[in-house]
Amino acid sequence: MPSQVKDLVHALLHALRNLLPIIIVVVGFQALLLREWPEGGLGMAIGLGIVAVGVALFLQGLELSIFPVGKRLANQFARRGSMPLLMAFGFAIGFSAVVAEPALIAVAEQAYEISDGRIDALTLRLIVAGSVGLVMALGVFRVILGHPLHWYMIVGYILVVTVTFFAPEEIVGLAYDSGGVTTNIVTVPLIAALGIGLASSIRGRNPLLDGFGLVALAVMVPMISVQLYGILVYADPGEVTNGAALVAAGSDTEAPSGLVTMILDLFGMLRDVLPIILVILFFQYAVIRRPLASPLKVGVGFALVIVGLYAFVVGLKLGLFPIGQRMAEQLIGFDTWLWVYLFAFAIGFATTMAEPALIAVGQQAEEAAAGKIQGNVIRILVAVGVAIGITIGVHRIISGDSIHHYIISGYVLVIALTALAPRYIVALAFDLGGVTTSEVTVPLVTALGIGLASQIDGRNVLIDGFGLIAFASIFPIVTVMSYAILMERVAHWREKQP
Repeated sequence: MPSQVKDLVHALLHALRNLLPIIIVVVGFQALLLREWPEGGLGMAIGLGIVAVGVALFLQGLELSIFPVGKRLANQFARRGSMPLLMAFGFAIGFSAVVAEPALIAVAEQAYEISDGRIDALTLRLIVAGSVGLVMALGVFRVILGHPLHWYMIVGYILVVTVTFFAPEEIVGLAYDSGGVTTNIVTVPLIAALGIGLASSIRGRNPLLDGFGLVALAVMVPMISVQLYGILVYADPGEVTNGAALVAAGSDTEAPSGLVTMILDLFGMLRDVLPIILVILFFQYAVIRRPLASPLKVGVGFALVIVGLYAFVVGLKLGLFPIGQRMAEQLIGFDTWLWVYLFAFAIGFATTMAEPALIAVGQQAEEAAAGKIQGNVIRILVAVGVAIGITIGVHRIISGDSIHHYIISGYVLVIALTALAPRYIVALAFDLGGVTTSEVTVPLVTALGIGLASQIDGRNVLIDGFGLIAFASIFPIVTVMSYAILMERVAHWREKQP
C-alpha cells in the first residue's frame, strides 16, 4: 500500500508539472499585460487542481489495471506468433485506449453542444476509436511485412485532402482535431512500444525505419472517417447553429444537482470505460483462457480510472475551458491582434516542451537512431512547429478564411516534404506530429479557439472554433522534416569540401 500511495503522489506531481507551463503563460499575461485578476479566478484555480487530481487518479488506475493486463496479453500473443491474433489485439487495444480518452471526451462534448446535438458525442468517439483500432491492426500488418511507411502516408494524406475538398465546412476543423486528440501520454507510449517491439523482434526490421509510424496512422485515419461522418450528418440541409449562444447559455440549463448529478456522471464514466473492460475480459477469458492474476487490484484500478475521468471532466468545466475562453475575451479587447498571436505562440511552445509523451518518443528515437538524432533537438523542433501551427490557426479564425485552404495547403506541403526527406526521419516526423496534444493542452487550445470564434463578429463557432489542434499536428511534421532535409544537404556539402 505505501508504494501505491507513493505512485499516486508521483502521478499527481507529474500532472501538476504538465499544468505548470500553462499556469506560467496565463499568469504572465495576466500580471504583465492585463494587470488584473481574472473574473472567477479562484474557481479556475480550483478547477486546475481538480484536473491534476483527476489525471493522477486516471494514470494510477491505468498502472493498476489496463497496462499490466495489456502487457501480459501482448507477451502471450507474441509467443504464439499468430498474425491474426496480433492484429485483433492491436485493434482491441487501439479502440479501447481511445474511446475513453479524456481529451476526446472533452472535444466530443464541445462538438455536441455547439452543433445543437447534430453531432452525437458518443458516435463521434466510437468512430474515432474504431478508426484507431483499424490503424493499429494495419500498422501491425505493415511492420510484420516490412512495407515502407512513406507510401502509406502519401496515399493516406492524398485521400485526406480529397475528402476534405468534399466535406462540409462544419466538420473539417472538428475532424482534424479529432485526429489530433487520439494520441496522448497513455496511448503514445503504448502504441510506440508495440511498433518498436515488433520491429525489434523481427529479423531484417529496423526499429527507427519500421518501428515508428503507428502514431502517425492513428492521427491520419480518424480525419478521414470523421469527415465522412460529417458528409452524412450534413447531407440533409438544415440550419447550422452558430453555437455562441449555446456556449454562453450552457450554464443556464436546468439539471439535477448534488449527489444525484454526481452519481449519474459516474455512471456515464463507467459507460466510457466499459469497452476497455470488455476487451480485456474477452481476450483474457475467451482467447487466452486464463484468469486475471490480481482481480482485486485490477478492479481497484478500473475504479480509479472512472473516478479520475469524472474529476478530470469536472475540472475542465471549472478550470481549463473558462481560462481559454476568458483569455480570448480579454486579449480581443486590445487595439491590436499582436497579443493574441503572442499568447497562441507562447501556449503552443511552453506546453509542448513539457509534454511527457513527446519526451518519451524523443528518448525512444534517440536510442533507436544510435546517435543520429538528439532528443532535445527534436523537442525544440516540435515545440516550434506547434507554436507556429497554433499561431497560424489563430490567424485563420481572426481573418475568417476557410479552413479547407489552410489544411489542404498544409498537407500538400507535408506530402512534398515526405518525398524529399531522408527515409530515416519520415516515420518519426509523422509520429511527432501526433504527440503534441495531451489531455491538458487539448481542452485549453480548444477553448481558446471556441472563445475567439464566439467573440469575433461574423464567425461561426462550429466552423471556425475547431481546427487549432489540427494545425498543432501539421507543422511539427514540417519543422522536423525540413530540419532533416537541411542537415542532409549540409552533410553532403561538407563531404564535397576538400
